Amino acid sequence: MKTIVALVESPGEPFTLTEVELEGPRDDEVLVRIVATGLCHSDVTMSSFLPAEMFPSVFGHEGAGVVEQVGSGVTGIEVGDHVVMSIRSCRTCAQCTSGHHGHCEQGLFINYMGMRMDGSTTYSRDGQAVFGSFFGQSSFSQYSIAYADNCIVVDKALDLPRLGPYGCGFQTGVGTMLNVADPTPDQSVVVFGAGSVGLAALAAGRTTGATMVAVDPLASRRDIAASYGAVVVDPNDLGDVTIVDKVKELTGGGASYAIDTTAIPEVVKAAQQALAVRGTLIAIGLGAEEYPIDAVDLLQNGKVVRSSLEGDADPLEFIPRMLAMAGELDLDRLITPYPFDQINQAIADSASGKVVKPVLVW
Repeated sequence: MKTIVALVESPGEPFTLTEVELEGPRDDEVLVRIVATGLCHSDVTMSSFLPAEMFPSVFGHEGAGVVEQVGSGVTGIEVGDHVVMSIRSCRTCAQCTSGHHGHCEQGLFINYMGMRMDGSTTYSRDGQAVFGSFFGQSSFSQYSIAYADNCIVVDKALDLPRLGPYGCGFQTGVGTMLNVADPTPDQSVVVFGAGSVGLAALAAGRTTGATMVAVDPLASRRDIAASYGAVVVDPNDLGDVTIVDKVKELTGGGASYAIDTTAIPEVVKAAQQALAVRGTLIAIGLGAEEYPIDAVDLLQNGKVVRSSLEGDADPLEFIPRMLAMAGELDLDRLITPYPFDQINQAIADSASGKVVKPVLVW
């Protein structure tokens, strides 16, 4: 069948709406008519990061839509179901069976290599392969091929065009706070970067009773962080005080947890230094290839530096859990809808801080 996709022809090029061919679903696949897809920083990063050999390519990994066809081997999903799509996992390897689906042993191939396990692509153009299968969905498309392991059936009464971000960005922020940090009311968390992921973390942090600090240079983002209960800090308006000293002042000697969403090396280092003794830094930003670590601080103070992918969540369990908490989390107000043909404007507006979470709607 023919479908319109937001295609990237080569690394760093803008997204262009283009007609391509989409193969029908195989036995283990699901055909989804996409209603809306959240725009995630990873879509923009990967569209510049991947080698030229993996283009042209279709990205998008926060899709929400309606099931149109179901492969003969798929169970638990029916035609007409409303679904949110998330990261894929094999669900059988040692990582998956121990609950660490974000670190699936097949995860690199089934989420990032642009093709099925047999090397075929779901998309083509003029007989030539178009790479897709990004997070097992490539949902910057009117129609998408997905799988039972990354399609979460949701209540049809929910506002489907606003659900896509729960598949990645909101899941990453909320999961990092609740699954990885899981602070108690007597602990503190500092979040560096109040974009959609950082704000989702703060929204979840509000439910724990922990003291929260949010660091971001944009006043609009700080205002939202404050509404979620965080003490806010402008890192560019500290005078002679360092951000490390300011966080320590606000948290009574250092934060129990620091969550970095910026991937800015000097910010990651400051986040580590702002921790209390035996505090934990959770790095979740994508961008920099290396982070500096203060080795003396690390060794003397017993600190932990770790990462988290997709909030250490099992999407099949965690997305329904988040949706059940939707009123308490209050994440919908972060969303700004855009027509799909305004995808490049949405990227620009997100980068400038004009909007928090663009969602592209067909």
